[in-house]
Amino acid sequence: MTILAEQRGAAERLLALVLNSGAHLWHNRPGMDVAGTWRPAVRANQYNGSRVAPGLFVPAAEKLYGELLEIYRLDPELAAHFASYAATQTEWRDLQVACAALMLVQPRAGAPVRDEDGSVAFFDDDYRAVGEAMILRYPSRAEAAAAGKGTAMTPKGVLRVGLLLEEPRIAALNRGAGFADVTGTRPALGRWPSAARQWLAHRERNAWLLEGLVSTGYKETIKKLVRKCGYRPESERFFEILGWPQKQSPAGHRRIGLDGLNLTKRERFDGLSEVEICEKIVAEGLSYKQTVGRLPAGTGLTPAIMVALLPSLSDRDLRMLTPTLESLGLLADEQIRTRWEKALQTATDQRALNVARNVRNRQLREKLEGAAEAAVARAVSEATADEEVHVFFLIDKSGSMQGAIDKSKEALVKILAGFPAQRLHIATFDTTGRVLRPKATTRVGVEHMLRGVTAGGGTWHARAVRALSADGVRVPAGDKLIVIVVGDEAGERGEQFAGSFAEYGYHPAAIALIVNVDDPRYRGSTVRDAARHLSLPYAEVEVAQFEDPYQVTRVLKALLDAPVATGPAATAGWLDRVLATPILAKP
Repeated sequence: MTILAEQRGAAERLLALVLNSGAHLWHNRPGMDVAGTWRPAVRANQYNGSRVAPGLFVPAAEKLYGELLEIYRLDPELAAHFASYAATQTEWRDLQVACAALMLVQPRAGAPVRDEDGSVAFFDDDYRAVGEAMILRYPSRAEAAAAGKGTAMTPKGVLRVGLLLEEPRIAALNRGAGFADVTGTRPALGRWPSAARQWLAHRERNAWLLEGLVSTGYKETIKKLVRKCGYRPESERFFEILGWPQKQSPAGHRRIGLDGLNLTKRERFDGLSEVEICEKIVAEGLSYKQTVGRLPAGTGLTPAIMVALLPSLSDRDLRMLTPTLESLGLLADEQIRTRWEKALQTATDQRALNVARNVRNRQLREKLEGAAEAAVARAVSEATADEEVHVFFLIDKSGSMQGAIDKSKEALVKILAGFPAQRLHIATFDTTGRVLRPKATTRVGVEHMLRGVTAGGGTWHARAVRALSADGVRVPAGDKLIVIVVGDEAGERGEQFAGSFAEYGYHPAAIALIVNVDDPRYRGSTVRDAARHLSLPYAEVEVAQFEDPYQVTRVLKALLDAPVATGPAATAGWLDRVLATPILAKP
């Protein structure tokens, strides 16, 4: 018997959210709403959907926020721990925005709890302070280096928290949860306006922070934030840094910034030579974003200008700008090529695969693909750092996978190249099982290995386990075994699949399923039932999540951490780390 969605507890729902909520909330280009999924509008006739403007994609936002809201309803403390974890241990910005928004408006706000005589016995937990801390925290360099993640929220992030809460469908969710008057029309903003004003005040008092944000292209975002939260600057210097001329409001309440502002205007580079533009970039420390919009039409981005901009580029910028560096011929320079290759080594997602499609040189494409493989390897290493973990990948190639097998292969190509070969064991199954071994632990090697896998035959999961055993695969005592099945789990009874592990001498620590179902009506329950029969932790993720280059590494970490039990087994791994994350307090 499987757990129905409405019967899942907060922990199960939290894991499902992390594994299956990779959709981005904001898009900077027009798109198409295809049954609640955002698709690029590059070919309007490709999708049967409605056009959506750039900005917040409401269906994805409503789904993510609704899931967080349900987790909060079931377990407010877990929701507070998870929001703190999202802020300090991840770089998932959309998730941080949604968590901060929820924490800022939920009702646990430190209210006094009184005894029968009316005296204050104690104060309730203040989870709104978690949302404030997510916006206001500014980790030191040492903290940021130690965690490697969870940097300060950007102006765009702070603004998006407010925009999300103002979205009518999110406001309706909050009213339905009792976070606002159900008869009212205004959205619940909670402590967001106050937190946003404090965020701005801190940067006004520390002008170097404000100047740094302006220099990196956030000037207009900060202006929008000021207007939305009603911030009143303390000095004219605030307007001067933003280059923002002021005029008196109709109400006549403005007192500063009306006269004598020394505004710094960023002029275009029209009339300047290439040498003069480079000198200006170096002297003013201009960024790539600040420069490209000011270049003369006849000059454009030249190799010399790009070289002048290189010191301002982050590793991520270098990876994303690979096609530009290639077209300018700069990757032929030994020093630039060396720095670019070092930037590839720091990749934490698979975005490099998308960049590789726009690169002409085969060697550069292979380097970018290698960066994606390294990101997966790093995710696997982080998830299994404290113990020896072996992974069984069991791939369903039965007849029911006829329309879906290619999706399995695409996902596996992205996943498998990052695993250490000595601890990765792959087998396909239909009526029989067959062990697969890549010629090389690279994308090319995995693609070659899977090339001949086609769908056909019956479905017998246990045959894959038997094939591994017959091939001599052994898991040393004391090592952890994670079993990951890829398919629609429509096969033998779960007890039979579960029994095959004991029969062949394997003792899984957890079972996971990458769900790939061509027709949801024909999905089975073999894998879930086997996990429940063995009282093992179980997790599942939709195969579509592997289309998102950011989601691949997130999913692998969660799957390998065996986070949620389906029976009496204790929770472990990833969920433990969430619960161990200290609940943030307002700085």
